Amino acid sequence: MKPVPASVFPLPFPDYKTETDKAVAIVKLGWPAVEPVLQHIVDWVSDRNDPVAHVFAPFLIDIGLPAALHIATALAGYDGWRKYTLLVDVVANSPQLAGVLRRELEMLAICPTENDAREEVAIQAREILHSMKS
Repeated sequence: MKPVPASVFPLPFPDYKTETDKAVAIVKLGWPAVEPVLQHIVDWVSDRNDPVAHVFAPFLIDIGLPAALHIATALAGYDGWRKYTLLVDVVANSPQLAGVLRRELEMLAICPTENDAREEVAIQAREILHSMKS
């Protein structure tokens, strides 16, 4: 991951997946203070095995709508594991994000890439879409 320049954001950003203390300090700033680094936060949530992801995922759910564009960008990417993680750990837990990302969810459910199929992205997208109907 690219480092976050101090001129962009005043707090040290995690360089390693175990630096949860830095992640917690960033979360304490809240929205909109984290706006300059929101894409970096989404990037950290891309691997659910990383401890910082467990700090940032609930924060993205709390932020809601402002995170949607950054999540949509990740969902349009090539990394199936990243998509799976964002769907399971963030989008599935936020009716607001699921609603805003409906088109992306439909595309993932209907036209998964080979990588998406391997990572069960289409299954997760369909489950979220189904939960929106209930």
